[in-house]
Amino acid sequence: QVQLMESGGGSVQAGGSLRLSCVVSGLPYDRSYLAWFRQSPGQEREGIAGIAGGNGRIEYALSVAGRVTISHDNSENSLILQLDSLQPDDTGVYYCAAREYSGPWYWPPPLRDSQYNYWGQGTQVTVSS
Repeated sequence: QVQLMESGGGSVQAGGSLRLSCVVSGLPYDRSYLAWFRQSPGQEREGIAGIAGGNGRIEYALSVAGRVTISHDNSENSLILQLDSLQPDDTGVYYCAAREYSGPWYWPPPLRDSQYNYWGQGTQVTVSS
């Protein structure tokens, strides 16, 4: 059974940073795509960063490029999202997502939510001005 559990959300002022973590159980990293999504108030869920377990290839959405860093902690099978220079528009619920995939690893990790079938419960990030 695949389970994803996020942590690390909270409230920060504009310009601050947060580090989100997602423990992935029941799914080997090297047979998965993993990604972070966010849903801001009144908006659709948006993919912001993904990583391919088979080759480590990373993809970022243009809306966050340069301000977020996705990584994987192999010791805990955890997906990490470092958020820097946060702005009020970054406020929302951040979700960890996973998809089982064994290759070939030709394509970058997808950032569409329809491509993922395992989801965490979400963690709230609130950025005040």
